[in-house]
Amino acid sequence: MSPRTPTTTTAAEKSTAAYLAERRAEIDSELDRLVAAESSWPETLHRAIRYSLFAGGKRLRPILCLAAAEALGAPPDDVLAPACGLELVHTYSLVHDDLPAMDDAPLRRGAPTSHVRFGEAVAILAGDALLTEGLAVLARHPGHVRYASAKLSVLDVVTRAIGSEGMIGGQVADLQASPGGGEEELLAIHEAKTGRLIRAALVAGGLYAFAPEEALARLDECGRALGLAFQIRDDLLDVESDAAILGKEPGGDSAAEKLTFPAVWGIERSREILAEKVDEAVSSALGLPGGGGRLPELARFVRDRQS
Repeated sequence: MSPRTPTTTTAAEKSTAAYLAERRAEIDSELDRLVAAESSWPETLHRAIRYSLFAGGKRLRPILCLAAAEALGAPPDDVLAPACGLELVHTYSLVHDDLPAMDDAPLRRGAPTSHVRFGEAVAILAGDALLTEGLAVLARHPGHVRYASAKLSVLDVVTRAIGSEGMIGGQVADLQASPGGGEEELLAIHEAKTGRLIRAALVAGGLYAFAPEEALARLDECGRALGLAFQIRDDLLDVESDAAILGKEPGGDSAAEKLTFPAVWGIERSREILAEKVDEAVSSALGLPGGGGRLPELARFVRDRQS
């Protein structure tokens, strides 16, 4: 089974592309408002923060949060700031993931990584600051009193997602994994390292919409499948893409003898699992009120993305 490689852009894809571009622009504008200027003291730290934050990127986690909230009836304007808090947290994870002690990556999104540009110490502290500010944004926004309980629930969901049994735990397991590891270990690593924050983003959107437990469970199911789909697509791109498209040198996972989906299942089976996980995410989204709004098409975007 080969990945879809369309030669023309369908009306639905145009609609998805327009939606993503609009949301990215809104998120970038709000991030610019929320984050201290480069001229703020200490200037080196704030330059490093903004360097990584505005280096490009899909803004997938805040977009998923906004799409989930919108599908379930929350005003997107209310959710924009806290959705940006998720992007701050995500960016922290990328800065630390690239460090010499982790992946020792020289490039991220086609530019030198933070530790290459600013030195390892400043990169560590910039990551720390991004995490801290991201959680602070989630605590402060939305500002209306009616969201007080939702904000506490979101903070609980997000901090669990990125903690020792979530993203950070998954990173440790990834560092310790051997290339001879099996399917169960691979799934556990990436459900935690990649999947948990994606799940949290979707559930957070539902919480801001005061969604019932059944809808929150569907969002979590959607996020669990989508998180694995995202990682499988990442692993396939590392094998099949090139630096000009990917924004970093491909083949890094193989060179580092990392445990990946193509290494465990092979490329063809990995493509099949990717399609299965996206189908699961779409099915969960369609079970939401109104068919999940934009969520099914965002799941397909994860399947088809080229970087």
